[in-house]
Amino acid sequence: MEVSGDSRPPPTMLKLKPIEATPESFVEFGQVIEASPDGEEYGPWDAQLDLSRGIPRFYIMHLEDRPLEFSTITHHASVTQCLGAIGGNVWYLGVAKPSIVDSSEIKADKALNVARSHCGHFYIPPAIDDVHVFRIAGPKFLKLNCGTWHAGPLFKSDALDFYNLELSNTNVVDHTKHDFEEDGVVFQIDE
Repeated sequence: MEVSGDSRPPPTMLKLKPIEATPESFVEFGQVIEASPDGEEYGPWDAQLDLSRGIPRFYIMHLEDRPLEFSTITHHASVTQCLGAIGGNVWYLGVAKPSIVDSSEIKADKALNVARSHCGHFYIPPAIDDVHVFRIAGPKFLKLNCGTWHAGPLFKSDALDFYNLELSNTNVVDHTKHDFEEDGVVFQIDE
């Protein structure tokens, strides 16, 4: 007898409590950038950007229907990325630490669960236990370190506009995705 379709059980819904995004709580993933006085000189509290591998693109991204759950997560290996809600509305971002590996590390440790991105670099897929969700509210934005896994922006309203700083071709040549449904999990933000 032939069985059609996917025989996997439905994914488990894993609830995550959001963490308020502060410079201290977000440091493993990037930076939280908040308002500073006009005329203040450049310093470590400013976004530490790497846009050196292409043409920077700064644009307004209109998003609709982004409920508080996700199963896929993405990283960009070659660029920092900045995201912020226009108007300071509350939004959420799922994240996991960067897991890009150098090819010399692969040769030294054959036990690593290494994958190769279609973009050419090597990485270790993020573990379920390494995923966190941050709540971002007010006039601030997030700068994601190169390789930081991210899912979102997610939000409760029907639509929001975000400013986004990345490279002009980031989503074409530097977009690696992991699907947690293959691990049997969908994340839901417990808010």
